[in-house]
Amino acid sequence: MYVSALGLNNFRSYSQADVEFSQGVTTLVGANGQGKTNIIEAIGYIALLDSHRVATDAPLVKFDTERATVRCRVVRDDRPTLIELEINPGRANRARINQSPVPRPREIVGILRTVLFAPEDLALVKGDPSERRRFLDELLVTRWPRLAAVRADYERVLKQRNALLKTAAQARRSGGKSPDVLHTLDVWDTHVATTGAELLAARLHILEELKPLVTHAYEVVSSGGGPASCSYVSNLGHEHELPHERAELIDVLLAAMADKRREELDRGVSLVGPHRDDVLLTLGQAPAKGYASHGESWSFALALRMASYELLRSEALADGEPVLILDDVFAELDVQRRTRLAELVAPAEQVLITAAVEADIPSMLSGDRLFVRSGQVSRDES
Repeated sequence: MYVSALGLNNFRSYSQADVEFSQGVTTLVGANGQGKTNIIEAIGYIALLDSHRVATDAPLVKFDTERATVRCRVVRDDRPTLIELEINPGRANRARINQSPVPRPREIVGILRTVLFAPEDLALVKGDPSERRRFLDELLVTRWPRLAAVRADYERVLKQRNALLKTAAQARRSGGKSPDVLHTLDVWDTHVATTGAELLAARLHILEELKPLVTHAYEVVSSGGGPASCSYVSNLGHEHELPHERAELIDVLLAAMADKRREELDRGVSLVGPHRDDVLLTLGQAPAKGYASHGESWSFALALRMASYELLRSEALADGEPVLILDDVFAELDVQRRTRLAELVAPAEQVLITAAVEADIPSMLSGDRLFVRSGQVSRDES
């Protein structure tokens, strides 16, 4: 699998851009602020309908314009597929596959699979649990695109349940009564438990497969440091205490919500579910967060992404390997880590790299060079 062409209209800093790519390594070279990351952000957005830089669509649209369009041609098993996405902040986005409209934009998820490593990934180690949950959920959706709907459904029903709890909490504080709240809450409990159990079961399953790959990847990129490990920590208990079957997890979630109901009614928020879970990252016996050095944290974040890539590549059949994207990564690594990373990624079917300084890229990653200046992309360095 590889991206052969990308077209942008009013996306970020680009009024218009058309870029051709080939298999193997392509490096986008240019000073900071020239638009390199905008290009790979667009590719990542096509893959997951999500940006690695911002939480909403509005910043993706060029200032003073109403909408942006991203067109991406993906080649899988020698067959090209054209994906077109119209981004409309505040309104529904629209998508087409091979010029045919699809009912929902999420229909395009799974056509292109990517693994993207960027400076923002340091938050996977040093940041809040939400960063690690997002990492795991994006990997789930990349591997099993149908889980995009499960994830969206869980967020929707959780929002509805929280709204009900907030209303109930306000009524309790004012001395009022809400006789229908408990019955209605039972209904939303079932919805949250059903969707939450499916999401939780998928997280537990994929993390179990990811663990040995993370340990190995960290050992490679850090020259034997560690050992690195990761484990799932749920508000329902540690992963070893949890059933991994969806039906059993539904029962566990329902029991936990019943146990926390009084506290939830007092506080007006859902206290149980996968939205409050975390992934514990450890180096040796110590948690990486708060204990790992800056270099160790970088190595761990890189190991998480490379393990994800290896997991997706190991099951790639006719569709080919995922596209590997390295956004301004080599500048953050010392010479040894640069070399080890280059050795890992060089055999990939397609690697897209951004760099402010061309000399930061190890020589073994020779390939195409594209130069980005003031929103213009060319093969001419001058």
